[in-house]
Amino acid sequence: MVYIGLALFAVLFPFYAQVVSGGSPNFLLSVAADAGVYVLLALGLNVVVGMAGLLDLGYAAFFAIGAYTYAFIASDHFAVTPLQTTVHVPFWIVLIIALFIAASFGLMLGAPTLRLRGDYLAIVTLGFGEIVPRVFRNASTWTSGVNGISALDTPMLPFWVQGPWSGDPLQVVQNLKIIEPLSYYVIMIVLLTICVVLVRNLQHSRLGRAWMAIREDEVAAAAMGVNTVNTKLLAFAIGAAFSGFAGTFYGAKLSLVSPENFGFSVSITVLVMVVLGGMGNIPGVMAGSLLVYYVIFVLLPQLPENAVNLANAIGLSSLTQQNGDFPGIGEMVSRLKFLVFGLILVVVMLVRPQGLVPSRERQQELTKGTHEDTIIEDVNAETT
Repeated sequence: MVYIGLALFAVLFPFYAQVVSGGSPNFLLSVAADAGVYVLLALGLNVVVGMAGLLDLGYAAFFAIGAYTYAFIASDHFAVTPLQTTVHVPFWIVLIIALFIAASFGLMLGAPTLRLRGDYLAIVTLGFGEIVPRVFRNASTWTSGVNGISALDTPMLPFWVQGPWSGDPLQVVQNLKIIEPLSYYVIMIVLLTICVVLVRNLQHSRLGRAWMAIREDEVAAAAMGVNTVNTKLLAFAIGAAFSGFAGTFYGAKLSLVSPENFGFSVSITVLVMVVLGGMGNIPGVMAGSLLVYYVIFVLLPQLPENAVNLANAIGLSSLTQQNGDFPGIGEMVSRLKFLVFGLILVVVMLVRPQGLVPSRERQQELTKGTHEDTIIEDVNAETT
């Protein structure tokens, strides 16, 4: 049912944006495409955290690697580096290249940390997540430092058919540049569909069952014949690959990559999406991603303005003015908006600790709990 609801939402959203915006849906469609990037990130982190049970706090590093991969090989940037050349690889090919590069870095991170578990693994991944953006920031000869890399190539379709449905004469257009937000939205929906199918197949495969066995009890999984080393390495690599996939789309859509866009807050935001949606459950993670993205990037920025409008509507316009140490209701709410976000998370976790749409295993663990085995006494046994 959640899959059906998400599919209907994806199909109907452009029409909804058209109606709500009064015929100018570009902003809403652009926001929806950006939200899709976080859904991709959450799907990848769900493989690592939700399925394999490995806590990764440096997930934004692979996001940065994917974005910078596109920036390096799909722009004129190499002309201002010691290489003195330019590389322009099509967007669709860079998607695959970035996927493998990010997966390789996932293997590099996973290989030396396989003996670590729990908090120790989280600290190592946190360190990796802090190192990568700083490397991109400080290697200014190759990455332009804090200025980032701009003027990236616009994705193109080899051919496209235009017609009356787009207000154009019927014709076949070659090398069509993707500029409109609706085009990016459609591309994101296609990428998400492909990724959901892949993750579902992985979850129900032998590898997915091995991940779940390691998540529940790694010692027992090893005793049953699961190769925990290779299995955990694959979890890191596949999760990183999804992040690199999302980073390529992000860089192409924004046409700019900067180390400031891949900080620790990105990793925490994606982790919150996975936990809030329901660890291990694909549709739950997708729903949680959309909800958290809406709260952080839509609801909270609009909160100060809404507070001012509410104060004016109920006749308390004096609250909107600065008075001594009181900066006004709008500025006060702006300062406290992440306090509101924290309260929302606390309430949701108290009410739904298993997540909004939890997996069956997770829900049973939290609702039924554990108990001692029932001892059945033999009333006919002789006592001594």
